[in-house]
Amino acid sequence: MKFSVSSSELVKGLSAVIGAVPSKATLPILETVLFKSEDGKLKLTSSDLEISIVHYIDAHITEDGAVAIPAKRLNETLRQLPDIPVEFTINDSNTVSFKTNNGTYKLAGENADDFPEIVNPDDGLTINTTGSVIRKAIKKTVFAVSNDDLRPAMMGVLFQIGEDESRFVATDGHRLVRYTNHSIKSTESRDFIIPNKALSQVEKLIDDDVCTIHISEDHALFQSDRTRIVTRLINEPYPKYEAVIPKDNDKILTINKLDMLAMVKRVAIFSSTSTHQVRLQLEAGKLTIKAEDIDLSSEAKETITCDYKDEAMEIGFNARYLADVLSNIEDQEVLFEFSTPNRAGILKPVTQKEDEAILMLVMPVMLNNYA
Repeated sequence: MKFSVSSSELVKGLSAVIGAVPSKATLPILETVLFKSEDGKLKLTSSDLEISIVHYIDAHITEDGAVAIPAKRLNETLRQLPDIPVEFTINDSNTVSFKTNNGTYKLAGENADDFPEIVNPDDGLTINTTGSVIRKAIKKTVFAVSNDDLRPAMMGVLFQIGEDESRFVATDGHRLVRYTNHSIKSTESRDFIIPNKALSQVEKLIDDDVCTIHISEDHALFQSDRTRIVTRLINEPYPKYEAVIPKDNDKILTINKLDMLAMVKRVAIFSSTSTHQVRLQLEAGKLTIKAEDIDLSSEAKETITCDYKDEAMEIGFNARYLADVLSNIEDQEVLFEFSTPNRAGILKPVTQKEDEAILMLVMPVMLNNYA
Protein backbone atom coordinates (compact mmCIF):
# COMPACT_ATOMS: atom_id res chain seq x y z
CA MET A 1 0.00 0.00 0.00
CA LYS A 2 1.31 3.47 -0.89
CA PHE A 3 -0.22 6.90 -0.40
CA SER A 4 0.67 10.52 0.35
CA VAL A 5 -1.37 12.87 2.46
CA SER A 6 -1.20 16.27 4.12
CA SER A 7 -0.02 15.91 7.72
CA SER A 8 -2.70 18.32 8.97
CA GLU A 9 -5.44 16.45 7.08
CA LEU A 10 -4.30 13.15 8.58
CA VAL A 11 -4.16 14.65 12.06
CA LYS A 12 -7.78 15.81 11.64
CA GLY A 13 -8.76 12.32 10.52
CA LEU A 14 -7.01 10.66 13.43
CA SER A 15 -8.59 13.13 15.84
CA ALA A 16 -12.00 12.10 14.49
CA VAL A 17 -11.52 8.38 15.09
CA ILE A 18 -9.23 8.29 18.11
CA GLY A 19 -12.20 8.67 20.47
CA ALA A 20 -12.99 4.98 19.92
CA VAL A 21 -9.39 3.81 20.56
CA PRO A 22 -9.30 2.44 24.13
CA SER A 23 -6.46 3.61 26.39
CA LYS A 24 -6.08 0.10 27.79
CA ALA A 25 -7.21 -2.46 25.26
CA THR A 26 -7.77 -6.14 26.01
CA LEU A 27 -6.75 -6.85 22.41
CA PRO A 28 -3.63 -5.12 20.96
CA ILE A 29 -5.35 -4.69 17.59
CA LEU A 30 -7.85 -2.29 19.22
CA GLU A 31 -4.99 0.13 19.91
CA THR A 32 -4.61 0.65 16.16
CA VAL A 33 -6.42 2.59 13.47
CA LEU A 34 -7.26 0.67 10.32
CA PHE A 35 -6.07 2.46 7.17
CA LYS A 36 -7.75 1.33 3.96
CA SER A 37 -7.97 2.75 0.45
CA GLU A 38 -11.55 3.03 -0.76
CA ASP A 39 -12.93 4.84 -3.81
CA GLY A 40 -9.90 7.09 -4.08
CA LYS A 41 -10.05 8.17 -0.43
CA LEU A 42 -8.32 7.03 2.73
CA LYS A 43 -10.71 5.30 5.13
CA LEU A 44 -9.74 5.44 8.82
CA THR A 45 -11.49 3.08 11.25
CA SER A 46 -11.25 2.63 15.02
CA SER A 47 -13.19 0.45 17.46
CA ASP A 48 -13.38 -0.58 21.11
CA LEU A 49 -15.98 -3.25 20.24
CA GLU A 50 -18.75 -1.07 21.69
CA ILE A 51 -18.27 2.02 19.51
CA SER A 52 -16.74 2.16 16.04
CA ILE A 53 -15.86 5.31 14.10
CA VAL A 54 -15.16 5.52 10.37
CA HIS A 55 -13.86 8.72 8.80
CA TYR A 56 -12.79 9.44 5.22
CA ILE A 57 -10.02 11.87 4.24
CA ASP A 58 -8.55 12.97 0.91
CA ALA A 59 -5.25 11.36 -0.04
CA HIS A 60 -3.21 10.58 -3.14
CA ILE A 61 -3.26 6.78 -3.31
CA THR A 62 -0.78 5.14 -5.67
CA GLU A 63 -1.20 1.56 -4.45
CA ASP A 64 -4.36 0.21 -2.82
CA GLY A 65 -4.23 -1.80 0.37
CA ALA A 66 -4.99 -1.87 4.08
CA VAL A 67 -3.02 -1.91 7.33
CA ALA A 68 -3.66 -1.34 11.04
CA ILE A 69 -1.29 1.30 12.47
CA PRO A 70 -0.67 1.98 16.20
CA ALA A 71 -2.82 5.04 16.84
CA LYS A 72 -1.08 6.79 19.72
CA ARG A 73 2.47 6.82 18.37
CA LEU A 74 1.40 7.83 14.87
CA ASN A 75 -0.84 10.61 16.15
CA GLU A 76 1.82 12.01 18.50
CA THR A 77 4.40 12.02 15.69
CA LEU A 78 2.16 13.76 13.17
CA ARG A 79 1.11 16.43 15.68
CA GLN A 80 4.73 17.56 15.91
CA LEU A 81 4.98 18.14 12.16
CA PRO A 82 4.08 21.32 10.28
CA ASP A 83 1.51 21.10 7.51
CA ILE A 84 3.59 19.20 4.95
CA PRO A 85 3.09 16.21 2.64
CA VAL A 86 3.82 12.80 4.18
CA GLU A 87 4.46 9.70 2.05
CA PHE A 88 3.48 6.27 3.44
CA THR A 89 4.69 2.88 2.23
CA ILE A 90 3.48 -0.42 3.72
CA ASN A 91 5.23 -3.64 2.75
CA ASP A 92 3.97 -7.23 2.78
CA SER A 93 5.10 -7.62 6.40
CA ASN A 94 2.88 -4.69 7.46
CA THR A 95 5.88 -2.51 8.23
CA VAL A 96 4.78 1.12 7.97
CA SER A 97 7.37 3.58 6.66
CA PHE A 98 6.56 7.25 6.26
CA LYS A 99 8.75 10.16 5.30
CA THR A 100 8.83 13.91 4.91
CA ASN A 101 11.40 16.16 3.29
CA ASN A 102 13.40 16.13 6.51
CA GLY A 103 12.92 12.72 8.10
CA THR A 104 11.94 9.07 7.87
CA TYR A 105 9.93 7.01 10.39
CA LYS A 106 9.07 3.35 10.75
CA LEU A 107 6.35 1.53 12.71
CA ALA A 108 5.30 -2.09 13.04
CA GLY A 109 1.77 -2.31 11.70
CA GLU A 110 -0.78 -5.09 12.14
CA ASN A 111 -2.55 -7.25 9.60
CA ALA A 112 -5.75 -5.52 8.49
CA ASP A 113 -7.59 -8.86 8.53
CA ASP A 114 -7.17 -9.00 12.32
CA PHE A 115 -9.11 -5.77 12.81
CA PRO A 116 -12.65 -6.41 14.10
CA GLU A 117 -15.41 -6.28 11.51
CA ILE A 118 -17.63 -3.22 11.83
CA VAL A 119 -21.36 -3.91 12.13
CA ASN A 120 -23.45 -2.34 9.37
CA PRO A 121 -27.07 -1.83 10.56
CA ASP A 122 -28.24 -0.30 7.27
CA ASP A 123 -31.18 -2.69 6.97
CA GLY A 124 -33.02 -1.46 10.09
CA LEU A 125 -35.19 1.59 10.73
CA THR A 126 -33.92 4.69 8.92
CA ILE A 127 -34.33 8.24 10.26
CA ASN A 128 -33.39 11.20 8.06
CA THR A 129 -32.52 14.45 9.83
CA THR A 130 -29.61 16.89 10.12
CA GLY A 131 -26.52 16.86 12.27
CA SER A 132 -27.40 20.21 13.82
CA VAL A 133 -30.78 18.91 15.03
CA ILE A 134 -29.28 15.72 16.48
CA ARG A 135 -26.46 17.62 18.17
CA LYS A 136 -29.00 19.94 19.80
CA ALA A 137 -31.03 16.98 21.10
CA ILE A 138 -27.85 15.50 22.57
CA LYS A 139 -26.70 18.78 24.11
CA LYS A 140 -30.11 19.32 25.72
CA THR A 141 -30.18 15.90 27.41
CA VAL A 142 -26.75 14.35 27.88
CA PHE A 143 -25.85 16.40 30.98
CA ALA A 144 -28.51 14.49 32.94
CA VAL A 145 -27.29 10.99 32.02
CA SER A 146 -26.36 8.75 34.95
CA ASN A 147 -22.87 7.31 35.46
CA ASP A 148 -24.10 4.57 37.78
CA ASP A 149 -23.07 1.15 36.43
CA LEU A 150 -25.82 -0.45 38.51
CA ARG A 151 -28.45 1.35 36.40
CA PRO A 152 -27.21 0.74 32.85
CA ALA A 153 -30.38 1.94 31.11
CA MET A 154 -29.87 5.41 32.58
CA MET A 155 -26.29 5.61 31.26
CA GLY A 156 -27.64 6.72 27.90
CA VAL A 157 -30.29 8.91 26.30
CA LEU A 158 -33.67 7.39 25.47
CA PHE A 159 -34.67 8.12 21.86
CA GLN A 160 -38.43 7.88 21.37
CA ILE A 161 -38.87 8.24 17.62
CA GLY A 162 -42.47 8.80 16.54
CA GLU A 163 -44.46 9.41 13.40
CA ASP A 164 -45.36 12.99 14.38
CA GLU A 165 -42.55 13.98 16.77
CA SER A 166 -39.63 12.51 18.68
CA ARG A 167 -38.61 12.71 22.32
CA PHE A 168 -35.17 12.48 23.89
CA VAL A 169 -35.00 11.69 27.61
CA ALA A 170 -32.20 11.50 30.16
CA THR A 171 -32.25 11.09 33.92
CA ASP A 172 -29.90 10.16 36.74
CA GLY A 173 -32.63 9.88 39.36
CA HIS A 174 -31.99 13.40 40.68
CA ARG A 175 -32.85 15.38 37.58
CA LEU A 176 -34.64 14.61 34.36
CA VAL A 177 -34.86 16.28 30.99
CA ARG A 178 -37.30 15.58 28.18
CA TYR A 179 -36.62 17.29 24.87
CA THR A 180 -39.29 17.07 22.18
CA ASN A 181 -38.57 17.83 18.53
CA HIS A 182 -41.37 17.94 15.96
CA SER A 183 -39.08 17.87 12.90
CA ILE A 184 -37.60 14.42 13.59
CA LYS A 185 -40.09 11.82 12.39
CA SER A 186 -40.17 8.26 11.11
CA THR A 187 -42.55 5.98 9.29
CA GLU A 188 -42.76 3.83 12.42
CA SER A 189 -42.36 4.43 16.15
CA ARG A 190 -39.29 3.06 17.89
CA ASP A 191 -37.67 3.48 21.33
CA PHE A 192 -33.96 2.81 21.87
CA ILE A 193 -31.16 3.93 24.21
CA ILE A 194 -27.87 5.36 22.90
CA PRO A 195 -24.89 5.18 25.34
CA ASN A 196 -23.45 8.43 26.63
CA LYS A 197 -19.97 7.73 25.22
CA ALA A 198 -21.33 7.27 21.71
CA LEU A 199 -23.41 10.44 21.94
CA SER A 200 -20.34 12.50 22.87
CA GLN A 201 -18.68 11.30 19.66
CA VAL A 202 -21.78 12.02 17.58
CA GLU A 203 -22.03 15.53 19.01
CA LYS A 204 -18.37 16.19 18.21
CA LEU A 205 -18.08 14.59 14.77
CA ILE A 206 -21.37 14.68 12.86
CA ASP A 207 -21.62 17.49 10.29
CA ASP A 208 -24.33 20.17 10.41
CA ASP A 209 -25.86 18.95 7.16
CA VAL A 210 -27.64 15.68 6.38
CA CYS A 211 -27.45 13.02 9.08
CA THR A 212 -28.95 9.58 8.61
CA ILE A 213 -29.59 7.25 11.54
CA HIS A 214 -30.00 3.51 10.99
CA ILE A 215 -31.32 1.39 13.87
CA SER A 216 -31.12 -2.39 14.01
CA GLU A 217 -32.03 -4.67 16.90
CA ASP A 218 -28.71 -4.16 18.69
CA HIS A 219 -26.89 -1.28 16.97
CA ALA A 220 -27.28 2.30 15.79
CA LEU A 221 -25.43 3.99 12.95
CA PHE A 222 -25.07 7.78 12.68
CA GLN A 223 -23.88 8.79 9.24
CA SER A 224 -22.93 12.12 7.68
CA ASP A 225 -20.83 12.98 4.64
CA ARG A 226 -17.42 11.76 5.82
CA THR A 227 -18.14 10.12 9.15
CA ARG A 228 -19.92 6.96 10.36
CA ILE A 229 -20.38 6.17 14.05
CA VAL A 230 -21.67 2.72 15.00
CA THR A 231 -22.62 1.92 18.58
CA ARG A 232 -24.24 -0.89 20.49
CA LEU A 233 -27.62 0.00 21.94
CA ILE A 234 -28.30 -0.32 25.65
CA ASN A 235 -30.87 -3.10 25.56
CA GLU A 236 -32.33 -2.53 29.02
CA PRO A 237 -35.82 -1.31 29.97
CA TYR A 238 -35.83 2.44 30.53
CA PRO A 239 -37.53 3.69 33.73
CA LYS A 240 -41.13 4.81 33.36
CA TYR A 241 -40.09 8.45 33.61
CA GLU A 242 -43.56 9.90 32.98
CA ALA A 243 -44.62 8.62 36.40
CA VAL A 244 -42.28 11.03 38.23
CA ILE A 245 -43.45 14.15 36.38
CA PRO A 246 -46.05 15.87 38.62
CA LYS A 247 -49.29 16.62 36.80
CA ASP A 248 -51.18 19.01 39.08
CA ASN A 249 -48.79 21.90 39.63
CA ASP A 250 -50.73 24.84 41.00
CA LYS A 251 -47.79 27.03 42.09
CA ILE A 252 -46.12 28.95 39.26
CA LEU A 253 -42.90 30.98 39.52
CA THR A 254 -41.47 33.03 36.65
CA ILE A 255 -38.01 34.53 37.09
CA ASN A 256 -34.98 35.77 35.17
CA LYS A 257 -32.77 32.75 34.55
CA LEU A 258 -29.38 34.41 34.84
CA ASP A 259 -30.31 36.29 38.02
CA MET A 260 -31.52 33.11 39.71
CA LEU A 261 -28.59 31.01 38.49
CA ALA A 262 -26.08 33.51 39.84
CA MET A 263 -27.93 33.65 43.16
CA VAL A 264 -28.02 29.85 43.48
CA LYS A 265 -24.28 29.62 42.80
CA ARG A 266 -23.42 32.33 45.35
CA VAL A 267 -25.62 31.00 48.13
CA ALA A 268 -24.51 27.40 47.45
CA ILE A 269 -20.97 28.31 48.48
CA PHE A 270 -22.28 28.43 52.05
CA SER A 271 -24.22 25.15 51.86
CA SER A 272 -23.23 21.84 53.41
CA THR A 273 -20.37 20.18 51.55
CA SER A 274 -22.13 16.83 51.90
CA THR A 275 -25.70 17.73 50.86
CA HIS A 276 -25.25 20.99 48.86
CA GLN A 277 -28.75 21.83 50.03
CA VAL A 278 -30.35 25.19 49.30
CA ARG A 279 -33.74 26.23 50.58
CA LEU A 280 -36.17 28.12 48.33
CA GLN A 281 -38.78 30.21 50.14
CA LEU A 282 -41.53 31.46 47.83
CA GLU A 283 -43.79 34.35 48.80
CA ALA A 284 -45.93 36.71 46.76
CA GLY A 285 -43.60 38.68 44.49
CA LYS A 286 -40.31 37.43 45.90
CA LEU A 287 -38.01 34.43 46.19
CA THR A 288 -35.53 33.90 49.02
CA ILE A 289 -32.74 31.34 48.74
CA LYS A 290 -30.94 30.21 51.89
CA ALA A 291 -28.08 27.85 52.69
CA GLU A 292 -26.26 26.84 55.85
CA ASP A 293 -23.27 24.70 56.78
CA ILE A 294 -23.59 23.93 60.48
CA ASP A 295 -20.16 22.30 60.67
CA LEU A 296 -18.44 25.46 59.41
CA SER A 297 -20.86 27.92 61.07
CA SER A 298 -21.56 29.56 57.71
CA GLU A 299 -24.81 30.67 56.16
CA ALA A 300 -26.13 32.84 53.35
CA LYS A 301 -29.45 34.31 52.26
CA GLU A 302 -30.49 36.31 49.20
CA THR A 303 -33.87 37.64 48.10
CA ILE A 304 -34.96 38.59 44.60
CA THR A 305 -38.20 39.87 43.12
CA CYS A 306 -40.10 37.49 40.86
CA ASP A 307 -43.52 36.74 39.43
CA TYR A 308 -45.18 34.52 42.03
CA LYS A 309 -48.80 34.94 43.13
CA ASP A 310 -49.62 31.65 44.88
CA GLU A 311 -49.49 30.66 48.54
CA ALA A 312 -46.18 30.65 50.39
CA MET A 313 -44.08 27.53 49.99
CA GLU A 314 -40.67 26.21 51.01
CA ILE A 315 -38.76 23.53 49.10
CA GLY A 316 -35.20 22.25 49.16
CA PHE A 317 -32.92 21.25 46.28
CA ASN A 318 -29.38 20.09 45.71
CA ALA A 319 -27.76 23.30 44.45
CA ARG A 320 -25.62 21.51 41.87
CA TYR A 321 -28.57 19.83 40.20
CA LEU A 322 -30.62 23.04 40.29
CA ALA A 323 -27.75 25.00 38.71
CA ASP A 324 -27.32 22.34 36.03
CA VAL A 325 -30.89 22.52 34.81
CA LEU A 326 -30.95 26.31 34.96
CA SER A 327 -27.76 26.44 32.89
CA ASN A 328 -29.37 24.36 30.17
CA ILE A 329 -32.41 26.62 29.74
CA GLU A 330 -31.78 28.89 26.73
CA ASP A 331 -34.57 31.42 27.34
CA GLN A 332 -33.95 34.52 29.46
CA GLU A 333 -37.01 33.74 31.57
CA VAL A 334 -37.59 30.41 33.26
CA LEU A 335 -40.93 29.02 34.43
CA PHE A 336 -41.08 26.84 37.56
CA GLU A 337 -44.05 24.62 38.35
CA PHE A 338 -44.43 23.34 41.93
CA SER A 339 -47.04 21.30 43.75
CA THR A 340 -45.79 20.27 47.20
CA PRO A 341 -42.35 20.36 48.91
CA ASN A 342 -41.91 16.61 48.50
CA ARG A 343 -42.65 16.48 44.79
CA ALA A 344 -40.34 17.39 41.93
CA GLY A 345 -40.02 20.91 40.61
CA ILE A 346 -40.52 21.37 36.88
CA LEU A 347 -38.57 23.93 34.83
CA LYS A 348 -39.39 25.17 31.33
CA PRO A 349 -38.34 28.14 29.22
CA VAL A 350 -41.10 30.76 29.23
CA THR A 351 -40.90 30.85 25.43
CA GLN A 352 -40.52 27.49 23.69
CA LYS A 353 -38.80 27.56 20.31
CA GLU A 354 -40.62 26.60 17.14
CA ASP A 355 -40.79 22.84 16.47
CA GLU A 356 -39.48 21.92 19.92
CA ALA A 357 -40.34 21.78 23.61
CA ILE A 358 -38.22 21.13 26.65
CA LEU A 359 -39.15 20.06 30.17
CA MET A 360 -36.65 19.69 33.00
CA LEU A 361 -37.25 18.29 36.44
CA VAL A 362 -35.31 18.40 39.70
CA MET A 363 -36.10 16.11 42.61
CA PRO A 364 -36.42 17.88 45.99
CA VAL A 365 -34.33 17.08 49.06
CA MET A 366 -35.63 16.79 52.59
CA LEU A 367 -35.22 20.09 54.40
CA ASN A 368 -33.17 20.14 57.57
CA ASN A 369 -34.52 21.96 60.57
CA TYR A 370 -32.71 25.28 60.51
CA ALA A 371 -34.92 28.34 60.03
